[in-house]
Amino acid sequence: MQVDEEAVGAVLNRLRRAQGQLAGVIAMIEAGRDCKDVVTQLAAVSRALDRAGFKIVASGMRQCMAGADADAPPMSEAELEKLFLALA
Repeated sequence: MQVDEEAVGAVLNRLRRAQGQLAGVIAMIEAGRDCKDVVTQLAAVSRALDRAGFKIVASGMRQCMAGADADAPPMSEAELEKLFLALA
């Protein structure tokens, strides 16, 4: 199962945002910035990654509901639950 075409753009944007934010966190630490500022920026990275992950899980759930690829075995409810809980 792959990320569906509707979700790919949003997932990539969120991952690129997280990548840029993480570079900012690294620069802040290297510059000796205040811990509060670093943690605030790191939280933004975490949110961007979470949003990308939830979009991927939603894509998988949508494919399961619509009928998975005929060549691939269907994803079980337990597998979907494991994916979803991995983001927590």
